[in-house]
Amino acid sequence: MGVTKTTYYNNAQNEMALIAKALGHPARIAILEYILKVNTCICTDIVKEIPLAQPTISQHLKELKNAQIIKGNIEGNSICYCIQPDSLQKLYHFLGNVLQQTSKQENNCC
Repeated sequence: MGVTKTTYYNNAQNEMALIAKALGHPARIAILEYILKVNTCICTDIVKEIPLAQPTISQHLKELKNAQIIKGNIEGNSICYCIQPDSLQKLYHFLGNVLQQTSKQENNCC
């Protein structure tokens, strides 16, 4: 498959695609739910909660961090992760706009 042509799209479209891609895996959804449940967490806690190997969890955390859905702070030998609400707020507004536009369309279009 060829290289993604992100230059064809504006920054908002590329950012939304990055967020959507990061949320497109059930393990990442489970990680987010766990972080929300405990408010903050340390990587080893996530490994105990999610039935995946530590390197796999780390890769999922990296994807969520790259999409700016979570942020991590180093505390000793561990990294404490928490939700970064700005990206999720952008997703909320995007989906709200999509729903608003679709509710204006006539139901007989397809």
